[in-house]
Amino acid sequence: MNRKLVIRPEAEKEMTEAFEWYENSVDGLGYEFLLCVEAVFQSIRRSPQQYRRVHTKVRRALTRRFPYEVYFVETEESVNVLAVFHAKRNPKRWQERF
Repeated sequence: MNRKLVIRPEAEKEMTEAFEWYENSVDGLGYEFLLCVEAVFQSIRRSPQQYRRVHTKVRRALTRRFPYEVYFVETEESVNVLAVFHAKRNPKRWQERF
């Protein structure tokens, strides 16, 4: 079942910052990052339960090429993305959003 994808503003900001960082590093790399994250979003929408729980109701999906994690909560109608988080950051930061 494809559920509606809701991306919190904090997650949007993290994606924008990562895009800008990668794009400033290598021309076109920011767009590749966004494509990678979009592929994870589609996978989450199709089958959110395939991803492991990391905190009560929160699940985590890993991106393939980039060191980013997508934290999300599923409901009956939607998948809510809490964070698009660099893997080296302190996980306590995204937990404050839940």
